[in-house]
Amino acid sequence: MARRKTRESEDTGLTPKKARNAVSVAKIVVPAVAPVLLPVAVRAAGAVREAYDRYQARRLGVPVERLSEFTGRGAGLLARIAGVSEALDELRKSERATEDDRRFAARAHGDLEQLTAAVHAAERMPSSRRRSAHHAIRDELETLESQLLKRLGV
Repeated sequence: MARRKTRESEDTGLTPKKARNAVSVAKIVVPAVAPVLLPVAVRAAGAVREAYDRYQARRLGVPVERLSEFTGRGAGLLARIAGVSEALDELRKSERATEDDRRFAARAHGDLEQLTAAVHAAERMPSSRRRSAHHAIRDELETLESQLLKRLGV
C-alpha cells in the first residue's frame, strides 16, 4: 500500500482533465490580462531593441543614427572606411594642409571608394574568400590610416 501512494504522489503529469481545466482558465484570464500586458511587452521589446542598437553603434564606433548605413558582415570595415573618409575631409579643409596633403586626400578618397566596393562585393562571396578579402581590405585600410595619422601629426 505504501508503494501505491508513492506512485500516485509522484505522478504529476498532465492529464486530459488538467489540460481542459488549464484551457478553461486561459480562456478567462488571457482576455482580461492581455490589454494590460500587451503595451508593457511592446515597450519592453522597444527598449531591448534600442539597447541593442546602442551596443552595435558603440561597437562600430558610429552614432546610432548612422547605424543603418553599416550592415552585413563587413559593417565594421564600412564604418572604419567612413571614419577615414571624414578624417580626410577634415585634412583637406584644414588651414594647415599643404598641397601635398590635399593630393593625398584626393587619392585616398579614390582608394576608399574602391575599398567600399570591395567590401560590398565580398558580401556575396563564400565565407573563406570573404574572410581573405576582408583581411586584404583591413590591411589596406590600416596603411591608409597610418599615412593619414602621420599627415595629421599624431
